[in-house]
Amino acid sequence: MMVSFFDQFASPSYLGIPLIAIAIALPWVLYPTPSSRWINNRLITIQGWFINRFTNQLMLPLNIGGHKWALLLASLMIFLITINMLGLLPYTFTPTTQLSLNMGFAMPLWLATVIIGMRNQPTIALGHLLPESTPIPLIPVLIIIETISLLIRPLALGVRLTANLTAGHLLIQLFATAVFVLLPMMPTVAILTATVLFLLTLLEVAVAMIQAYVFVLLLSLYLQENV
Repeated sequence: MMVSFFDQFASPSYLGIPLIAIAIALPWVLYPTPSSRWINNRLITIQGWFINRFTNQLMLPLNIGGHKWALLLASLMIFLITINMLGLLPYTFTPTTQLSLNMGFAMPLWLATVIIGMRNQPTIALGHLLPESTPIPLIPVLIIIETISLLIRPLALGVRLTANLTAGHLLIQLFATAVFVLLPMMPTVAILTATVLFLLTLLEVAVAMIQAYVFVLLLSLYLQENV
């Protein structure tokens, strides 16, 4: 039973062919295509409003140089939200529960922000490793600590997204299993458990959106330090 709880996180395959590529590529098919007409339908209007509001909020603390990342960060945000939301549907697979995929998103983007900082303003980028007015005996220790904190940023990004989504999916499956087992024996308790399961599902919908936003927001903060 305990093994079956974690089977949902195994990468699906058909005839030995991994299907995670289809799970990653499929969300792009669901997005409505913007038209060149002056008046669009409600879905495209809501999509455009959401993207504009999110982009304005994300780019607000950045200078002009950081605005080049607007398209990339907005696309990543929408992509992560879509994958996380689709993963809450029955008989689906959530690619963002895989640490390798999340690290594949986090590591190159974090490394790009570090490279930009080293290229454009190396003195300020290296200055983050040593706070001002640091006592001389503490300089080597603080440099090591700040370097380690800098290097674990992509790991924190990937682990945060993976852990939150994995914990939510496990809780949903545990409560669903409890409802299935308790329904023949204690219907009242099963109904109460089903109510908690419904509320937990609503919470996981919010978590799916919030975690995607936090992932992109932290990337924008790392970018802010280096532009």
